[in-house]
Order: sequence, then structure tokens, then C-alpha cells
Amino acid sequence: MADEQLLHEEAMVKACIVKERRERWLELLKSSKHRHKITESLAHPHPAWFDARYVKKILPSQSHAAGIYETLRAKGAGTTYWAISEAARVDGRELDLKSALTEIVGSQIRTILSCVPGKLAYLDSEDGRFILERTSSPS
Repeated sequence: MADEQLLHEEAMVKACIVKERRERWLELLKSSKHRHKITESLAHPHPAWFDARYVKKILPSQSHAAGIYETLRAKGAGTTYWAISEAARVDGRELDLKSALTEIVGSQIRTILSCVPGKLAYLDSEDGRFILERTSSPS
């Protein structure tokens, strides 16, 4: 696993996943054999996995690729991201944010895009589209 990928994934987990689930998430994400247990769960992630204080549902009027891109950029996202995704061609890669959103949004590819390590991510699931944003340091 690349250092940059590890930085993004660990920071996202520590920032947005509840303390009781963090160790398990990190263990599974680091395992090439068991990573799929996290990526496959993204279709219907359990709400109790995420710290609700840092999860914001995207309004329907803004839940298209261009609107999500603009929202993430306004919150400090760069032009690239790291992905945790059920799609192998996307998972564990750093890619262009704008083209990735165009591909992912509305396509049934369930993904977390880490935009700013430990501060800003995007979750696309069958249950909705969400911004994961943390302004304070995780404990």
C-alpha cells in the first residue's frame, strides 16, 4: 500500500468512523485479502459506523457531479483524491476528482473519495450522497 494512500485512508477513518469501529476498518482496508469487506459494504454503510457530527447529506439540488465537485472544491478539496471503492479500477488509486465524480455519481459505483486527509471526503452509497467533513482533529 502506498504511503499517500495509507495517509488518506487512515486519516479518513480516524476522522469520520466512530472509535469502536476504527481499528477494524483500518485492519480490513490494509488487507488485500479482506479489503473487500469494507468496499462491498459501501452500498449500504451502517449509519452507526460514521460519526454523525461529521456526515452531511448532500441536498438533491446539489447531488449531481458538477454540484458535488463545486461543493468539495469550495471546502478545500484539490483536483485529485484517493478512493475506497467497490470498483477495482477506482479502489486504492489517486485520480482526478472531476472526472471521477462524473463516472461515480449515478453509476452505482459505491465509493468514498478522500479529498483532504482527515478533513474532507465524499461518500456515494445507495442510501445517498454525503460530505464527510471534520474541522477539528480526531481524538
